[in-house]
Amino acid sequence: QLGMLDFAGSSVVHSVGGWAALVGTMVLGPRIGKYNKDGSANVIVGHSLTMANLGLWVLWFGWFGFNPGSTLSGMQSGLIAKVAVTTNASAATGAIVAVILSRIVTRKWDIGLMTNGALGGLVAITASCAYVSIPSAILIGAIGSALALFAVPFLDKVHVDDPVGALPVHLLNGIWGTLAVGLFHETAGFFYGGGLRQLGIQALGMLVVGTWVLLTATALFQGIKHTVGLRVSQKEELAGLDLGEHGASSYPEFETKTAEHA
Repeated sequence: QLGMLDFAGSSVVHSVGGWAALVGTMVLGPRIGKYNKDGSANVIVGHSLTMANLGLWVLWFGWFGFNPGSTLSGMQSGLIAKVAVTTNASAATGAIVAVILSRIVTRKWDIGLMTNGALGGLVAITASCAYVSIPSAILIGAIGSALALFAVPFLDKVHVDDPVGALPVHLLNGIWGTLAVGLFHETAGFFYGGGLRQLGIQALGMLVVGTWVLLTATALFQGIKHTVGLRVSQKEELAGLDLGEHGASSYPEFETKTAEHA
């Protein structure tokens, strides 16, 4: 009622998932072997960069239904076109910025970081895609990409084990995308002469959403943990949940290596 704006869900979709993921990750605890006794973190790589990258393109394509579809009417062709372009501009910028930053920081063209950079740009633009200009969308995507990248080492330092980068991508960029409306809205945004009112409303809305999800997610995950159980046994974790849940392994080479290691 105050006028919070979230066109396609940076807050109500992505930050909700991010806040819940934060609680779930902390209640569940880190994977076996993730952290050493001295506090340093080990990299546990995914099984296939190819499949992960394919997932990015599926998501990116799906976002053209997600964001433009939030107009809720096929008759608003001008708005649909604008949303599609701002969405793509932010995502593309996120991917480019991630590749450049990874080259600067790691001296490698990191495909994994590029994937999360593009997703960060997509999440960040989701709240404001109908309200901002294309240059603003580019800037929003660039900042979102940087957030997605530089939050990863911070999470390792505080021992929050996030295997797929859900917190940098969905939580941080859900928050950033929601606040970006108050900064870049073409009439009400701070950088467009709208003052701080819209930014304050966006921040208040984000605070309410975060508080609600933290409370409900804590009750949910703690309830599961203390009833049916949230975590599998150490033996089942090391063997892989495909075997424990389905009686078969999707990746026999992983099963073989695990047995040899044991």
